[in-house]
Amino acid sequence: MVGEKMVEFETLDSKEVKFGANNFIEVSRKKRIENEKENIFVSLSRGFYAPDGSKRYMKNFTIPDDPEVLEKISKFLEELKK
Repeated sequence: MVGEKMVEFETLDSKEVKFGANNFIEVSRKKRIENEKENIFVSLSRGFYAPDGSKRYMKNFTIPDDPEVLEKISKFLEELKK
């Protein structure tokens, strides 16, 4: 179609934290590419493993890939451990 925007996502890095019987949280840095414009962001996803071993995602949350924002969130998470 004329004028249709093509959006692609690329995972740059990803780490997984398993918890409970079959649950996980995935933290990823991703790139959104649309018409030669790129936007990098951090994605937090919660999911579980299906009986066949495949990943099923339930919830997703994104935050800007901004060093100041990431530092504040990191500090807050560290404070929650105390």
